[in-house]
Amino acid sequence: MKTLIVYYSWHNGNTRRIAEMIHEHTGGDICAIDTAVPYPSEYRKASDQGKKETETGYMPQLKEIPYNVRDYDRIIVGTPTWWYTMAPAVLSFLKNNDFTGKTVVPFMTNAGWPGTVIEDMKKACPGAVIEHPFEVLFDSDGGSELKTPEAQLNRWISSL
Repeated sequence: MKTLIVYYSWHNGNTRRIAEMIHEHTGGDICAIDTAVPYPSEYRKASDQGKKETETGYMPQLKEIPYNVRDYDRIIVGTPTWWYTMAPAVLSFLKNNDFTGKTVVPFMTNAGWPGTVIEDMKKACPGAVIEHPFEVLFDSDGGSELKTPEAQLNRWISSL
C-alpha cells in the first residue's frame, strides 16, 4: 500500500514529532502542510487568529505539497487540536483533495481537550475508508511532554 503522511504542526512540533515516528515505522512519503501566509509567531496572536478561523470554518490557502494525493492508497493525516477541532490548514488540505476510495488514517495531538477533531476529520473526507484514528495526549501547559503511554503509541504505530 503506497503511503503518504501529511501533517500540520505549528507551536512546538508535537504533531510533526508523531508524524516522523510514524514515518520511521511505515516508510512512504512525508510532508508538512504549510499555509501560504504564515501564522503570527507570537502564541497569543496566533491563538486568537486560530480561534476566529475555526469558529468560521475558514480554510487558509496552502503552499503546494510535493506529492499528489491521487498517487497514494493510504494517507495518514495529523493535526494539532485548535479550539476543539482540527487546525484550519488541515481542513483546507482535506477539503481540497478527493479521498474517494482512499484509506485515511487521522491522528491528532492535544493537551487534554480533544474536542471533535477525529469526527471532524472523518466528515471532511467523504468517500474515504477511515482506519485507525488516534489521539495523542501531551502535557496540558502546551509543552512537549508526551502523556499518552509510549507503549500505547507504539502499538498504534505498529498497527499501521
